[in-house]
Amino acid sequence: MVALGFLSNHSMKLSCRFLMTRKSPGIFGSAKYLHTLTSNLSRNHVCFDYNKQFSAYPFRICGFRSAINNTQKIFCIPKTNFGQSGLISFAHDDCTRRRTSRGVSVIASFASEVKGYSTSVETRVNDKNFERIYVQNGIGVKPLVVEKIDKDENVVGEEASRIGIAVPDEGENVNTENLEGVKGVEITSPKREESDIEKEAWKLLNDAIVMYCGSPVGTVAANDPGDKQPLNYDQVFIRDFVPSALAFLLRGEGEIVRNFLLHTLQLQSWEKTVDCYSPGQGLMPASFKVRTVPLDGNKFEEVLDPDFGESAIGRVAPVDSGLWWIILLRAYGKITGDCTLQERVDVQTGIKLILNLCLTDGFDMFPSLLVTDGSCMIDRRMGIHGHPLEIQALFYSALRCSREMLTVNDGSKNLVRAINNRLSALSFHIREYYWVDIKNNEIYRYKTEEYSMDATNKFNIYPEQIPSWLMDWIPEEGGYLIGNLQPAHMDFRFFTLGNLWSIISSLGTPKQNKAILNLIEAKWDDIVGRMPLKICYPALENEDWRIITGSDPKNTPWSYHNGGSWPTLLWQFTLACIKMGRLELAQKAVALAEKRLAVDRWPEYYDTRTGKFIGKQSRLCQTWTIAGFLTSKVLLENPQMASMLLWEEDYELLEICVCALSKTGRKKCSRVAAKSQILV
Repeated sequence: MVALGFLSNHSMKLSCRFLMTRKSPGIFGSAKYLHTLTSNLSRNHVCFDYNKQFSAYPFRICGFRSAINNTQKIFCIPKTNFGQSGLISFAHDDCTRRRTSRGVSVIASFASEVKGYSTSVETRVNDKNFERIYVQNGIGVKPLVVEKIDKDENVVGEEASRIGIAVPDEGENVNTENLEGVKGVEITSPKREESDIEKEAWKLLNDAIVMYCGSPVGTVAANDPGDKQPLNYDQVFIRDFVPSALAFLLRGEGEIVRNFLLHTLQLQSWEKTVDCYSPGQGLMPASFKVRTVPLDGNKFEEVLDPDFGESAIGRVAPVDSGLWWIILLRAYGKITGDCTLQERVDVQTGIKLILNLCLTDGFDMFPSLLVTDGSCMIDRRMGIHGHPLEIQALFYSALRCSREMLTVNDGSKNLVRAINNRLSALSFHIREYYWVDIKNNEIYRYKTEEYSMDATNKFNIYPEQIPSWLMDWIPEEGGYLIGNLQPAHMDFRFFTLGNLWSIISSLGTPKQNKAILNLIEAKWDDIVGRMPLKICYPALENEDWRIITGSDPKNTPWSYHNGGSWPTLLWQFTLACIKMGRLELAQKAVALAEKRLAVDRWPEYYDTRTGKFIGKQSRLCQTWTIAGFLTSKVLLENPQMASMLLWEEDYELLEICVCALSKTGRKKCSRVAAKSQILV
């Protein structure tokens, strides 16, 4: 038996920890281990067994490039023969292309050279479904909290080396196309001069960056110097950071996004409770804050303090945080070409924990996700409890992302099968039962109290629920997905984020996606007005406002979540327009916003029916307002970049029927009658 030992050294810096208020198990072992684990390890010893196959997980090891260099020196292997396939680079679609049965493969010539000198790192699953790395003699190496690689004078481009891209020596040709979007590799291409407004926006976005132990980890929600009571706006929110992350990625700056993904992953399994009740394992925090705590001897230590909703308005845990995290992870891999991050054992485990939490069987009979009020962007009481469209669209997107990124093996094949079944059922459910247009007259003529399998009114919806405003508001050409569906209840309000994300993820059919943008164009004054875009339409007023919101003084009619206008929705609107070939709509909306945002000092939201006034409690220098504008500008300038953030229709999913797969053999299924409408 021949074994090779590699040692990857790390410099010792300021100790960085995660703040923990009580003992709880985490995905990397005991609470004690998590509490003392720092981001800079003095040494990481990885041992390879000769008889294993190297091609299993080659890039999951911290310091892998250094290990390869050391091995090359030990065996006196010529540089031209060792791992030589030109440049090991990852183009935009390589994350998908490099998978064989969703496993990991390496460039053939690279793998063949290394195969004779090293062995693999196997992945197994223990009783608690936590993935670990097992090596020779059963010694387990736990996944690292933060991956850092020391600077090496022989390595050119620290960022390129850190994310697993080999940088060639002098004289070697560099394929710059495959390095596009990677920070540290200069790519020159003609581009227009940025406007003064864009320059100001980039400066404000950079000023909002939060540092942790000397590295950027996110952006604060708002950074108004004149705000004397920042409340929780000085924290890094997962959902708020997504447009910031995309702006950085599209600009070629990936380090902050990578750090954010890894640090929030380490916060995932911690258990912070409200009245001694523990949330489900896999829950992602709504936000986190970097705090400095004193130690003995006049020393200080930086810690990350997460908020799982225990200090939020209404004390509601964020359902959307984990979904946004998965979506951002996929976007990072697509834009940078760095597939090694999503292939890491700890990241794969993080994805599985989120999915297991979302896919857990319960009492609910619908394929849509059952959630409480206040669990998403609308984080106050607004009558969206149940199955709100926003969560379903993000859930669908996260499932599709996970299906792309998960490595299929014995430990994950059942999860992948569950994902496919849920995707099929969810797409049918939303397309069939949430859709409303002028042709959908059957709701108006519903018969109630139907009990049979052949019932038309499956959810016992009373026609009297159809609001009077809907009759005259819905255009002849156009339609939308309603906000919510539950037994005996349909929420006919138009929720912008859910409808836009349904287009982006192809949750809606191609015809439905086109109709949604037709509706926005036809009702431009209502949904866009003077500032894009209304979070929902119409606002709850009078008795509805008092009953449904509980007389919420912040969600008064046409303000905040109750019909307010949110500029951060611009980037999602831009993506939807690019996908459907309606670039002119996005350009029109961005031009409207550009006239006012800088003058108004980048507010969080706008009030009134047309978005005329700055919100009465709106924070200024709101980061996701700034980032949403910048992301939209970059996408409009480079529409081809949008393809990495979109999903096309998956016709194979539409052929899957959960009823046909069930052991009961039940053949009665409502999808048969609607199949002709879905497959478009």
